[in-house]
Amino acid sequence: MATPYVTDETGKYIASTQRPDGTWRKQRRVKEGYVPQEEVPVYENKYVKFFKSKPELPPGLSLEAAAPPGKQPGKAEGGETGLSKAAKRNLKRKEKRKQQQEKGERETDELIHSLEKVSLGGDARAAAPQPACGAQGPADGEAAASEKAKKIKNLRKKLRQVEELQQRLDSGEIKQPTKEQLEKLGRRKALEEELQDLELDL
Repeated sequence: MATPYVTDETGKYIASTQRPDGTWRKQRRVKEGYVPQEEVPVYENKYVKFFKSKPELPPGLSLEAAAPPGKQPGKAEGGETGLSKAAKRNLKRKEKRKQQQEKGERETDELIHSLEKVSLGGDARAAAPQPACGAQGPADGEAAASEKAKKIKNLRKKLRQVEELQQRLDSGEIKQPTKEQLEKLGRRKALEEELQDLELDL
């Protein structure tokens, strides 16, 4: 309720008012520009003002989208009217992802078709390759030769270790050889014979 004022030649007064118990308040003189406490506007900082000035719409919905269909401004391409920048970006990303997925599916289908052709062609050839088994002989021979070479290398390594052990025993570096070391020394002759046999086969 607005405060009643009385103005005369002496100045401005707040008119006398009656209390609830029936007694009267005397009129009060006030300065020019005085605003009673109940009429002082509540302080609002800039953030409160900003949010009050914004229309109450759900997040992501712009004014154009909220407006009735007849009053909407010209439609943006792809029917993206009324969307915020972020929403438009998300839409574009979705479309791009969809296109990539479709492209990936197409490529997968093409790959499957090409594999089916190859496997179908391979079935026809699969019946015939029996005679060609003899041609694999040289490959088997190479594998056997590489196996022998590995064995020879391994035997030479073992013989080297046996010789080193023998030298350490002779020099007195090893006073009491262990059971394993003695077994290693005992196998020397057998290792030399095996190595000679393999070298003769080559």
